[in-house]
Amino acid sequence: MRLNLYLCCLHLFIITTSFLLLLQGVTSNEVRSLLEFKKGIRVDPLGHVLESWNQSTLLGSVEGCPSSWYGVVCDEESGLVIAVVLEGLGLVGDLKFSTLIGLKMLQNLSLSGNSLSGRFVPALGAMTSLRHLDLSRNEFYGPIPAKISDLWDLHYLNLSMNDFSGGFPTKIGNLQQLKWFDLHSNRLSGDVGELFPELRNVEYVDLSYNRFYGGLSLELDKISGLANTIHYLNLSHNRLNGDFFSDDSIKLFRNLVVLDLGDNQLTGELPLFDALPSLRVLRAGNNQLYGSMPEELFQSSVRLEELDFSGNGFSGSIPTINSTTLKVLNLSLNVLSGSLPSTLGEGCVTVDLSGNLFSGEISIMQSWGDTLEVVDLSSNALSGSLPNLTSQYSKLISFKVRNNSLAGSLPFALDSSPRLSSVDLSSNELTGSILSSFFTSMTLVSLNLSGNHFTGIIPFQTSQTNELLVLPSSPVIESIDLSDNSLSGSLPSEIGNLGMLKLLNLRKNSLSGQIPSEMSKLSGLEYLDLSVNNFKGKIPERLSLSLNVFNVSYNDFSGPVPENLRKFPYSSFHPGNTLLIIPPGMAPSDSGGSGGISDRGQRHSSKSSIRVAIIVASIGAALMIIFVLFAYYQAHHHKFHGSQTVGRDVQAGRFLRPSFFTFQKGTDQPPPSSLSFSNDHLLTSNSRSLSGSKDLVTATVDRDFPEGRVAADMSESPISSSPRFLEASEQPVMLNVYSPDRLAGELFFLDSSLVFTAEELSRAPAEVLGRSSHGTLYKATLDSGHMLTVKWLRVGLVKHKKEFAKEAKRIGSIRHPNMVSLRAYYWGPREQERLILADYVIGDSLALHLYETTPRRYSRLSFIQRLKISVDVARSLCHLHDRGLPHGNLKPTNILLRGPDLTACLTDYGLHRLMTPSGTAEQILNLGALGYGAPEFVTASKPMPSLKADVYAFGVILMELLTRKSAGDIISGQSGAVDLTDWVRLCANDGRGLDCFDRDISDGEEHPKAMDDLLSASLKCILPVNERPSIRTVFEDLCSLSL
Repeated sequence: MRLNLYLCCLHLFIITTSFLLLLQGVTSNEVRSLLEFKKGIRVDPLGHVLESWNQSTLLGSVEGCPSSWYGVVCDEESGLVIAVVLEGLGLVGDLKFSTLIGLKMLQNLSLSGNSLSGRFVPALGAMTSLRHLDLSRNEFYGPIPAKISDLWDLHYLNLSMNDFSGGFPTKIGNLQQLKWFDLHSNRLSGDVGELFPELRNVEYVDLSYNRFYGGLSLELDKISGLANTIHYLNLSHNRLNGDFFSDDSIKLFRNLVVLDLGDNQLTGELPLFDALPSLRVLRAGNNQLYGSMPEELFQSSVRLEELDFSGNGFSGSIPTINSTTLKVLNLSLNVLSGSLPSTLGEGCVTVDLSGNLFSGEISIMQSWGDTLEVVDLSSNALSGSLPNLTSQYSKLISFKVRNNSLAGSLPFALDSSPRLSSVDLSSNELTGSILSSFFTSMTLVSLNLSGNHFTGIIPFQTSQTNELLVLPSSPVIESIDLSDNSLSGSLPSEIGNLGMLKLLNLRKNSLSGQIPSEMSKLSGLEYLDLSVNNFKGKIPERLSLSLNVFNVSYNDFSGPVPENLRKFPYSSFHPGNTLLIIPPGMAPSDSGGSGGISDRGQRHSSKSSIRVAIIVASIGAALMIIFVLFAYYQAHHHKFHGSQTVGRDVQAGRFLRPSFFTFQKGTDQPPPSSLSFSNDHLLTSNSRSLSGSKDLVTATVDRDFPEGRVAADMSESPISSSPRFLEASEQPVMLNVYSPDRLAGELFFLDSSLVFTAEELSRAPAEVLGRSSHGTLYKATLDSGHMLTVKWLRVGLVKHKKEFAKEAKRIGSIRHPNMVSLRAYYWGPREQERLILADYVIGDSLALHLYETTPRRYSRLSFIQRLKISVDVARSLCHLHDRGLPHGNLKPTNILLRGPDLTACLTDYGLHRLMTPSGTAEQILNLGALGYGAPEFVTASKPMPSLKADVYAFGVILMELLTRKSAGDIISGQSGAVDLTDWVRLCANDGRGLDCFDRDISDGEEHPKAMDDLLSASLKCILPVNERPSIRTVFEDLCSLSL
């Protein structure tokens, strides 16, 4: 009996010991895995991992579980590692995930908030026990391996804010337990139409800031699995295109709380949202949506808290707002019109209606309740006086109503809010004095009252006492812009109390006296503009060392320029300030650059020098007259024969050496350049040459290109391709403006994402791009390196200021990936000082790609490329036409092709709305002469650009894409000499459509059917106006073509 008991005990001991030894062996393997993993960590600023993960810190338990190691969690029963959590430790290293395969029960791997790098290896797919994987906010890179779909028990996956790239692997649908799916801020791509069906049972999806594409108008069976469970869906900042969710599909998202589709390329109208009872946040800003606002979004039936439809093309008025839950309303940068809404519902905190076409009295905002904190009504057409904002706006933080037509004086209660931080009332018609309480506020950070008619002194002192502003603490104001008003008096010494001030702009007032020495107390001042005033005396010493913008020109300062200000250009001090002593190193090398203003100590020219100058000028004038007469003779006596294109050869020429982009006193135009070339490269149909021709032809507009280079037309375009035509030895011109009215105009921004000063623009290095009937086009490079195109409009071309501003605002509101938007315009005090500005786009015109001859820089366009270009152009025209805006000047030279995929971008759209009737008539005449003018223009008494005329021009461009013949070509054939449209029509009617196609894209009888369909679409576009289809119909037809 005892022997049996002994044997049983011995047997049990052996089994237990064997199990413990086996278990210890397993845990030892896990310790080795963790130590191998640790080797990839190079930097551990807190020492949590490198100091605690070692053998000596193990507690020596039988199990050997490293639970004492930082971030390691073991299972209480088995002793195996189930979690490694190393979040936000600042770790740096290159990890090898394969070292973790030995952790057989690992359920949670969280490494977020470090600077770890490495590839996501396929071996990680073998860790099938994982339920929570968080690698966010690191520097991991490479593709996501397909093996991730083997993690069948994964509930939480967060790979956001890394550098993962490529497409997301297929079979992600295997992750049936996945609830949280976050990939935002990577470089991942793929069609959402293929990804959505794989996401079943997921509640949180964030794919924002990637490169996903595709439309949302999918079949119901492809989105039903996702729609039934999803609560949070963020697809913003991708490349989604196509239509929005359909009426039927959006109804499936009954549990959806947040939908963010902002910053994509979605098009079309919105569906009904009344079947989404859980929806709280809806963001679809910066897309290409249009139509009217869905009324249900503003009612209590949909309990929205945030609505953002900014940067689209919505039109009409805002529906009545009865919502009791709406907190944030952003409808900025659309084409909404009518009066402001009479109510914002209950509890609205933020409202942004800027950049629309709202009109009527601003006083209606008095009925908006007492909960508002942020109000932006800028860039509309609002009128009337500012309401007396009393205690109902006690929570107001930011109030912006710039660029409207407000009049009257400032209400005394405007600054009554104890939280008011930002006020912008610039570019209105406000009068009266400035409230002194702005400068004693303990909350106001930014104040912009520029571009009004304020008078009186700058009230840095209270109006009740002459005591200094001795306050318990200094005001926190950082930015003060009072420029372009009628303020007078001196600059008070109390300005030194504004110790936080970074920007002070007092340009173009009537201020006088000396600059107080207290200005030197403003040690953080970065921007100081006192130009165009009547200040005198010495410029104070020891002004802020932080200054990076400084301008005191057009004053009466005297004495030497302080040492620390000599880093600024000569234009910061002159013109004006004739008694100011400029150090020799600061004076311009070219005396002509000073605009005729002499510095103190500068020698005057002698009478003999004047005589020599007069003689030289006379000889130069005589030579110029002879040259002009010779050119006139050549233009009127050159003959064209055979099948040559009438009036389409380019006169080659060269750019002048550096000139200056200047306003010269007593002149009506910018300084002439040597540019003298025809309006839209004048080609011959047989040679298609864009260079080398020596024939000078009669043309409405003259343009010039350097010899041996091809020309992309930039005539009449507010945005052009890059200047291909300036030889390497050329020096840039400058945008310096030297006249008594220098910088006295106003720079209006149509897009708040780019801000610069007129001073910065005036000194920007520039290159002449071309001249046209609209004016002269330049490329300008700002101090920041940002490049702009600047079109200096011709005298007498544009409307009056108020009408010009309204139309420029409308054109500037256009946002589309296939269009380049206007960014700003400059309105100077003289008629010749009208400029429009836009981003500089690298890319050449469609005309250049079609007609460039040897030596060629581009290969011939394939048919697929030509079809894609036609779809791009049609899509952008749809965007314009949906907003009721014709392009008005559509031709291949106003279509830029950028990037390796030759994405088409429209330029020059809507400029006719800025012009006088005579300017518009001239543009239409030029368009007709080039072959793109609709036939109805000929019979109309007062022809105007129209939507149907755009369709006609587009049809001509389609013919050019198919034939590679230019619209103005005269083509010889069986029916005699005809133009392009007649020739194509005749060939099609005779069943000879194949003869039309460019040999580079057709291969005899084997050409694709899509080529015939595109030809048919082009013929529809040139039908009589009453039979001509809309551009949307044409666009849909093009999209349906299959190769």
